Amino acid sequence: MSISPPTLADVFAAQRTISPYLRPTPLHHYPQLDQALGATVYVKHENYQPIGAFKVRGGINFMAHLAPEERARGVVTASTGNHGQSIAYAAQLFGVRAVIVVPEGANRVKVEAMRAYGAEIVFAGADFEASKRHGRDLERTQGLRFISSGDEPSLIAGVGTHTLEILEAEPKIDVIIVPVGGGSGAAGAALVAKSINPRIQVVAVQASGAPAGFLTWQAHAAKTAAIQTFAGGLATGEPFMLPQRMMWEYVDDFVLVSDEEMMQAVRMFLEKAKTLAEPAGAAPLAAARALGPRLAGKRVALILSGGNISPEELTLCLERTVS
Repeated sequence: MSISPPTLADVFAAQRTISPYLRPTPLHHYPQLDQALGATVYVKHENYQPIGAFKVRGGINFMAHLAPEERARGVVTASTGNHGQSIAYAAQLFGVRAVIVVPEGANRVKVEAMRAYGAEIVFAGADFEASKRHGRDLERTQGLRFISSGDEPSLIAGVGTHTLEILEAEPKIDVIIVPVGGGSGAAGAALVAKSINPRIQVVAVQASGAPAGFLTWQAHAAKTAAIQTFAGGLATGEPFMLPQRMMWEYVDDFVLVSDEEMMQAVRMFLEKAKTLAEPAGAAPLAAARALGPRLAGKRVALILSGGNISPEELTLCLERTVS
């Protein structure tokens, strides 16, 4: 059965739901990024969230509307990190048992955070897709409520509130660039932007080493792809079709960036905006650099989706010279 996508009204309702728990994140303007990109650049600092990533918006909105019997059963999900942190954080707020299945090589910074928020961590599989299958197994064997990181309307409505905040602060934004892992953030951003002002251009960005979302968006049909990227937040090998259907309708362009380009963007954020981005969070800056003259003179919002980078990843990024 097809799942109905959220509406703009759902995003406004989500904003009311999460406001007692989360303050709006800053939208900062950085002249050094203006000079580098030839545009007026604003950064939406989702790396300033309590969990260091935008996903917490969806987690709280989801948990706030979870039926009492499902709260009593507990929840299980699969994650490479930020989605799992959001569910762990929200479950702790609402007193719900949370089991998070992560790949064997998951970012230890994110895993430690999930555990600190009270979640039970299960390591299973070499990648996200394998972890997701194990999560479904736990749903069947333990009676937990499985939470898809992409195909949940309340998650999409929750994360879409970041774009409401962008347009409340800067209504004249011309372009919004947003990263795609599972696609909830991009779907929410595109829904809000196009519903409020259809002239806003929404650009999605994904790792060239894990292009399932891009290929699915391009073909308007489900496509899978190998996962060969170090950007954990973008390491998705199979598409989530609810956010994809929304992106087919609302997203104007889709860009692929390499790990090398994301590494340079992490360093560029650190040098020119004095802020820490994880590779997925830096992907919009990498995409903006790749788009180059197409952004000239425009007012551009980059959604810095998260800052949960490990010391090892940061060391790799700092070795790169920004050209």
